[in-house]
Amino acid sequence: MAQEQTSVPGGNAPGAAANTAPPVTLPPRAAEDAVALLRGAGKQFGELRAVHDLSLAVPRGGLIGLIGPSGCGKTTTVRLLLGVYEPSEGEVLVFGVPPHRFSRAERERIGYLPQHFVLYPTLTVEENLNFTAATYGIGPFRRQKYKEEVLELVGLTPQRHTLAGNISGGQQRRLELAATLLHQPELIMLDEPTAGVDPILREQLWAEFRRLQGAGRTLIITTQYVTEAEYCDVVVLMDQGEIVALGSPEELRHEAAGGDLLDVRIPELDRPLVAQLRALPGVRAARYLSEDEIQLTTENAGALMPQVVNTVQAAGAHAAKVEERRLSFNEIFVTLLERAGHQAEGTRGETQ
Repeated sequence: MAQEQTSVPGGNAPGAAANTAPPVTLPPRAAEDAVALLRGAGKQFGELRAVHDLSLAVPRGGLIGLIGPSGCGKTTTVRLLLGVYEPSEGEVLVFGVPPHRFSRAERERIGYLPQHFVLYPTLTVEENLNFTAATYGIGPFRRQKYKEEVLELVGLTPQRHTLAGNISGGQQRRLELAATLLHQPELIMLDEPTAGVDPILREQLWAEFRRLQGAGRTLIITTQYVTEAEYCDVVVLMDQGEIVALGSPEELRHEAAGGDLLDVRIPELDRPLVAQLRALPGVRAARYLSEDEIQLTTENAGALMPQVVNTVQAAGAHAAKVEERRLSFNEIFVTLLERAGHQAEGTRGETQ
């Protein structure tokens, strides 16, 4: 049987025509409970446009992931939110104030972990935390309490008297996180916190980020590891200084695929049965994966499964497989980047 192809609206990783994505804009009323807000924000360095037309509302208690390849503008975006850079265009507000005009009190509400944190290798783990506490004016009583909490949190209590230069790279990253959290900030910005750490520590760090969120903190995290998108409430896919796509992990999966995907394998599949399946309510498109397998793009895969099985049985056939197909985030990001006219290169997969 000759294989027939029909494109899936919106495209998907198995193959669909790429279309130019619409610009990402803020939904109505998105700013009402926003801890941080960007409206058409951009930053220019001479002839270099680092970021452009960024619109994003960070809700209180949210966990936002800025994800994209190296050089896409993630760090510049964080620095705009910190007030390190003043925007060249648009508006940036954090706690309702332009960050470059922060008072000391407003800055102390923020914890920031940069990509390249400055540790003092000739000080012990505990001495590094003491120094950090002093810079925030944390008195001896509160300092001891907070220090014990963060050391326990990052699992460095046994290393507290070890020189920072003598602990492992992963432990140094944990110490950096402890210093970031020591003053108990309500807004936490972490720039590539899992870069270069082993997969086990990555899982532990993300578990801690979710715990912090559960305690009421707001987190903005940048990463090149696309699989970490699954941990976020809202994923902001960036490339070439722009927001390419924005939404929950499931919303981006749905956007990339054009709906839910359902793989159906039927031995001796014939065209009349394919036509019946394609005509079921909620089916948006169908395409052949092989001689005996098709993929349906539907509004709701779970609701469609019983209808598919009944239709196949009514036709006197047998469905050997009716299974929802969930795109990986590598596939999602490649699809969304290509649809927006960007080169889908540079994001890191699960094993990197």
